[in-house]
Amino acid sequence: MATEIKDFSKLCVHTFTTKPWGIEDCVKNYSEAGIRGITIWRNVLENKNLNEVKSLLDDHNMQVVSLCRGGFFPSVNAAKRQAAIDDNLLAIEQAAAIGAPMIVLVCGADGGQSLEKSREQIVEGIQRVLPVAQSAGVKLAIEPLHPMYAGDRSAVNTLKQANDMTALINSPSVGVAVDVYHLWWDEALQSEIKRCAAQKHLFAFHVCDWNVPTLDFLNDRGLMGEGCINIPEIRGWVEGVGFEGFNEVEIFSDKYWAMDQHQYLERIKQAYLTKV
Repeated sequence: MATEIKDFSKLCVHTFTTKPWGIEDCVKNYSEAGIRGITIWRNVLENKNLNEVKSLLDDHNMQVVSLCRGGFFPSVNAAKRQAAIDDNLLAIEQAAAIGAPMIVLVCGADGGQSLEKSREQIVEGIQRVLPVAQSAGVKLAIEPLHPMYAGDRSAVNTLKQANDMTALINSPSVGVAVDVYHLWWDEALQSEIKRCAAQKHLFAFHVCDWNVPTLDFLNDRGLMGEGCINIPEIRGWVEGVGFEGFNEVEIFSDKYWAMDQHQYLERIKQAYLTKV
């Protein structure tokens, strides 16, 4: 059973959740709202001085939970696979510069080849960038995505597949991110979360909700409590195996991006206290 949430000490918000805001607005407004955890998406770092971003985060006493996102390793084209390696190496540099201890990997897929081949290329890609990540002190978290994304966004679609990959790579710097939006449907989820504990590689926990009906499978995620996911139950499983990290709110929503983001942030805080 999940412990009762009484404060915001383990609340993290992804910058993509409040997409209309740039990095400066996210940091300032999260801090003023009493939120100290932040996961930074790379789009808000474009054309930014990373030393200045690091100073901004430090000045507002923000804790960077992770950087999103790396990955997208598979391709039938060798040049594209190399470009992905180069981009992941850049992500590692960015993470180190802003003090992010981890990069979340959306691993990628190529519909022009089998899922098995894409998974092989994912493992190969992680292995290629791993020495640089280890030198920088940056961990890599494989995030399984819902099977609806298997054709183009990720060939890793269950926690079992992600656990199998981490076991194969066998590095304390490689683990998994559990996102309830992508995994709530999986009957093996609880047992695979327990397996994460045995291998000590549960690195991140993401929350939002699955709207019924869902109007858009990318940008219609629900605020916690609006949909059909039993988030407290899954959080209980995660905490039950010793996870003590942040509960990261990651919501893609055209509806919520269109509203006043300050009001939206207050709704996130309320839902966090009562529905997570």
